[in-house]
Amino acid sequence: MKLTGRVLHLVDDPALLRAQLQGRDLSPAELTGARYVYGVNTDAMISGRACTLGYTPEVLGPHFLADFLEVVREGEIQAGGFQVIVGGHAYGSGSSREVAVVAHRGAGIELVVADSFQRIFQENMVYSGMPFTTDRGVLARLQAGEEIALAELFRELPPFFRAVGESGGLLRYGSRLLQGEIGPSYETARAPRPMNIAEKIIAARTWCGAGRPDGVASVAPGEQVLVRAAFRGVHEYTAGMVISLYQQEWGQAPMYAPELVAAFEDHFVLISHEAVPEGVRRLRMAPAQRLTEEMVRACERNGIRLHGPGRPFPPGVCHRIVLEQYARPGDVVVLTDSHTPTAGVLNAFAFGVGSTAMAFALRTGLVPVTVPKVVRIEVYGQAAGLLSPKDLILHIIGDPYFREEHWRSTPTDTCMIEFAGPALAQWDVDELSVLTNMTVEGGLMTGVLEPCAPIVEFLRERRGLEAEPLLVWPDPDAHYERVIRIDLGEVPLTIATPGDSRNRAPLAAYEGTAVHNVVVASCTGGSVADLRAAARVLRGRRLAPGVRLTVTPSSAQVEEQAAREGLLDLFRSLGAVVTPPGCGSCIGNGPGIPLPGEVTVSTTNRNFARRMGAPGPVYLVSPAVAAASAVTGRLTDPRRLEPCDATAAAG
Repeated sequence: MKLTGRVLHLVDDPALLRAQLQGRDLSPAELTGARYVYGVNTDAMISGRACTLGYTPEVLGPHFLADFLEVVREGEIQAGGFQVIVGGHAYGSGSSREVAVVAHRGAGIELVVADSFQRIFQENMVYSGMPFTTDRGVLARLQAGEEIALAELFRELPPFFRAVGESGGLLRYGSRLLQGEIGPSYETARAPRPMNIAEKIIAARTWCGAGRPDGVASVAPGEQVLVRAAFRGVHEYTAGMVISLYQQEWGQAPMYAPELVAAFEDHFVLISHEAVPEGVRRLRMAPAQRLTEEMVRACERNGIRLHGPGRPFPPGVCHRIVLEQYARPGDVVVLTDSHTPTAGVLNAFAFGVGSTAMAFALRTGLVPVTVPKVVRIEVYGQAAGLLSPKDLILHIIGDPYFREEHWRSTPTDTCMIEFAGPALAQWDVDELSVLTNMTVEGGLMTGVLEPCAPIVEFLRERRGLEAEPLLVWPDPDAHYERVIRIDLGEVPLTIATPGDSRNRAPLAAYEGTAVHNVVVASCTGGSVADLRAAARVLRGRRLAPGVRLTVTPSSAQVEEQAAREGLLDLFRSLGAVVTPPGCGSCIGNGPGIPLPGEVTVSTTNRNFARRMGAPGPVYLVSPAVAAASAVTGRLTDPRRLEPCDATAAAG
């Protein structure tokens, strides 16, 4: 590569960003004093609306970074002649959408330079062949006129990533693997060693080569192996791209174990709801329907289970349904969605992947894994009836140790959390799933629960499974990157302030902030436990004047149980919009999209700028805090509410 175009620096000064878009390259002095945007996320790279349009560079290029810092206009990056983009730490935060990488290409970007990359985005670059580096010296060499062989960048990567790059991408690598040209890029004859939960699951399912049984004696952090997946899943945003990539490489070749694959119609099902602004429906409906039709055709052709309204299998948010029907202790679970770690609550190793990795997994049954460093968090104390796992996980991921990635020592390191401790038993699986789900918001690969009573009870009562034979325990002398002990008595009611889920703050610091739009929904806020928590606060009270409340159950099972308990009738009696199951407002595809001038509080897991479909600040909170804020019209600690009049009319 030789630098023939321009370099775009994603600094956090809108004026300097605007100057670059208008044709001025920043001087060394300006760059010396500038700060780079932390956590440039995939929603900023390519919005949820643009994702409905397709998945090719030609379609996505004009939409790359549109509205970034509220100064980038559609098509400006593409028209600006930029060849290299430079970011700060945690570049590529957020979703598993591989279209974020595709959008870079469509906008003319040939190299990404950043201080650190988030795991899924980095993997997507490797597997699709997008050059990247954390070495700013490479940028200096290019600017000095040097021509750099891009293969040089891949040579700096770990062995598996390097092998993929040398093969021309993950799918070409997969073809060579299936043809017997290559075997494992790692040693399979290993000595045993003490292992934590994740290492045990990975080791038991590591591929050892054609015709050999899976499983090695041990794995260690930083190693890269291929692992046999127990479950694979896609949804409407991703299925079309996955199948397109699959067919480009393998045509109509059969998928590996299609009975262990499911597709979910969950991200688009609420766009048509009458409470969605008409402009959103007009922009998103038709392209969303086209992507859905692609997924349906692929399911019919390949014998894949299809979940959704009116489909053969029940509707709901994919992560919730995976808990209800698919994941088991000890499983490896992958979906093309960053919130796949939800299933880690069942003592499984679950993580999100991009479209290329999923196409590879559908054909081979294998998925690449960089063995993560593991931080063990032991939780003690009592929640005192109000502190929730949402407060706890916001408290954890906002800690500088995670926010600033103190665990990282190399660019390709990954990290996860193993949750343990007696305090976990006071919550059920619905509530605990928020802990594992939101590990990804802290820049982590996943989370896993040590075996505990709630897992056993959930699987026995909800799934008819006996969990004990499946449970995976850590060895007593297993290695951890760090062990953190948390006393719940020292954890305040916690929120995330607008822009990033890691922007933690005690609720008390923001009490009184005006609130107009309240959303109780998503894979972190739409379970039966979440709806009950909101209902306990709302019962006998009224919504504040001018406050909108949206409630979305996370699955058909949740909807049925909440209806039986009278929860949905309670919400409706208060004037709330109660929707069928789906993702909806979390990604700007349903009721609860912020209206002009509104401040939103939400039980969802992500509050990036414009992610919910419109500008406006979004605070992440627990269901109880969301309900209390709906009652007062301000961010409110539920303990400060006046005692309710149980006889008051609820409407």
